[in-house]
Amino acid sequence: MEKVRVVLYGIGAIGSSIAKSLLEKEGIEIVGAIDIAKDKVGKDLGEVLQIGKRVGVVVSNDPKKVLSKACANIVIHATGSYLKDVYPQIAPLAPYGVNVISTCEELSYPFVSEPELAKKLDALGIKYGVTFLGTGINPGFLMDTLVITLTGVCQGVNKIRVERVMNAATRRLPFQKKVGAGLSVSEFKKKIEEKAITGHVGLEQSIGMIASALRWELDKIVVEPVKPVIAVKDVASQVIKVKKGYVAGLRQTARGVMKRRDMITLEFQAYIGAKEEYDAITIDGVPLIYQKISPCVHGDLATVAVIVNSIPKVMNAAPGLATMKDLPVLSGTVEDMRKYV
Repeated sequence: MEKVRVVLYGIGAIGSSIAKSLLEKEGIEIVGAIDIAKDKVGKDLGEVLQIGKRVGVVVSNDPKKVLSKACANIVIHATGSYLKDVYPQIAPLAPYGVNVISTCEELSYPFVSEPELAKKLDALGIKYGVTFLGTGINPGFLMDTLVITLTGVCQGVNKIRVERVMNAATRRLPFQKKVGAGLSVSEFKKKIEEKAITGHVGLEQSIGMIASALRWELDKIVVEPVKPVIAVKDVASQVIKVKKGYVAGLRQTARGVMKRRDMITLEFQAYIGAKEEYDAITIDGVPLIYQKISPCVHGDLATVAVIVNSIPKVMNAAPGLATMKDLPVLSGTVEDMRKYV
């Protein structure tokens, strides 16, 4: 049985972690790597990953050249959060007959934010016999797929509330900067206005996916403005110090509304100094469900796991645009990957 042949598209922080995980997996072979960064192009992937050995794959900035030679089964795409930005990267992959798993948050359930692009991707997938999937830990699992799974034990569901609280000090530096840690309140507001800080991307998509699974026809999805979390005392991560009164991170809430009722409420908090990290799901239904994971699932590690563990699910899926609710229950791929395909 041949190994699963993978091309990496985007070798940033998350893309690099995915690459390292794949290199440790049995039954997987990385056959191509794509990135536009000048300090990566032309180098061996092993050098870019700083793993102390060569991999035999040279990073290229030419997707056509890589895909035409790779004979790949799947592309792992990790470059951006917004579908309109990454669509020009993803769509041209279909004619090469490769499936695509992307970390793009909007692709997790693009029907609510980019319905036309979603239709185009679905049509491309069907035409060329390939599957597109956007996933990760959030969106992709904790605030949507896990929620949907838990409703399976309910005779009825009245409303849903999900909370994710993270201590940003445990995350990589780009994430800490992304949530505004260390800024003054005025600096934070300015960056929000300039869209240098966007808040958490994916709440709208998670609500859309949950509602679709439950066949709830929402009147609207409201994503509330990003709010700063102000430090009540001096706090710090290994790299960022936050003074009392300065911004430690952010909080954001989104609501799925039907008949003037908040049917689905998602609250995301990420800030340095959080006293408790947790993921909590409350399903007001029959029976009442309350699940709390404490500490919260580690975002970076789990994102890599969800991407890698989705490979066999996507390779076995029907062609077109898929979401996590459409695929079989996710499981760890702890043996040779070829056993799961």
